[in-house]
Amino acid sequence: MDKYINKLIENKWFIRVIALVLALLLFENVNEENKSVVNVPQDQESEVIEAVPVTSYYDADNLVVTGVPETVKLTLSGPRSNLQQALAQRGFEVYVDLTEAEIGTQEVQIQIRDISERLKVSIDPATITVSVQEKVSKEFSVEAEFDSNILAEGYVSDVAVVEPNKVTVTGAKDVVESITYVKATLDIKGPINETIKREANILVLDQALNKLDVLVEPSTVQVTIPVKASTKTVPINIVQSGRLPAGVTIESIRLEKDEAKIIAPEDVLDKTDSVRVELDVSEIEKDTELTLPVIISEGVIAVDPQVVKVSIRANKTEDRTFSNIPIGIEGLSNSYEAVFREPANGSTSLTLSGSSGDIASLSASSFRLFIDASNLEPGEHEVKIQVDGPNNVEWKLARETVKILITQEDE
Repeated sequence: MDKYINKLIENKWFIRVIALVLALLLFENVNEENKSVVNVPQDQESEVIEAVPVTSYYDADNLVVTGVPETVKLTLSGPRSNLQQALAQRGFEVYVDLTEAEIGTQEVQIQIRDISERLKVSIDPATITVSVQEKVSKEFSVEAEFDSNILAEGYVSDVAVVEPNKVTVTGAKDVVESITYVKATLDIKGPINETIKREANILVLDQALNKLDVLVEPSTVQVTIPVKASTKTVPINIVQSGRLPAGVTIESIRLEKDEAKIIAPEDVLDKTDSVRVELDVSEIEKDTELTLPVIISEGVIAVDPQVVKVSIRANKTEDRTFSNIPIGIEGLSNSYEAVFREPANGSTSLTLSGSSGDIASLSASSFRLFIDASNLEPGEHEVKIQVDGPNNVEWKLARETVKILITQEDE
């Protein structure tokens, strides 16, 4: 018996039959287990996914599509394992296929792909209305825009410089044709008292100032706004106040600078003709140098210089009297004679007033007193006394006129 069994075992066909039987038994067992798993009901779940991006497929080189939402809301329902896999991997794509779309307005369906067939998908919105239009590009000039009210008081701005000053706008044909304004808007805070240079975004607007959905190249530009003070150069006037001390005279007053630059709004500049320094002369007794503030009128914001040096030449005056200065008679005809009636001695006094230095150098001979008798006929006349003397002093006669008697000589 053992010999028979050993012989069967050594037979290769016997071994093959046994292996086949075992394989069939094993396959049947596994198949029964799989049927058992399939037939076990799985848990069903739902999940809402917000803000799922939407991809659009169309001829982006030649067309512009509007109306496609950036995102949609998905509701996924199905077995937990499939749902969790979809949520974890996010391998699906939500899209709109416009590759065969024609120019115009049309309703299309939002689709999804690369998601398990065992999941039920709800897309919100499921359909959308889109507009497909021809894409065009056009060049526009850029205008800088900023609020001039941010300028500091007394400052003005020149025309803004935009670099580059032209941009290319690309978009749907009807949108590009509706463009009215292309602006570089500066968002800055004041007050501004110097030139500003900023990068500005481009804003494209229609006539009603609605912002348009277009592509701008470049999207930003450099804007320079020259800002300068509103200025004017005016003379500095000297306004004297007070009374000079007795015996003091001012020979000259000289300003280190006789003009000043003022900063003010344009309307104030138009009516401002000068600024001033106020000089109180009540304490001036000799040559003096003062630093005085430059006084501005209401509405003027600033002045340059704010102070100015004032040089004053002053002398202390004194009086001196020369008595009995003879009065000459000039122009009398050779056939006439003249004698003084008043004063009988034909002389008078002269009182000088001036600086002590000037007066000290003078004498009675520095002055010539005379009357002009060239047009006088015989008889008694009252004639004005004339004085010829230095110009650096003032004088006063004790009397202004004389009385003379003119007679004709005997032949």
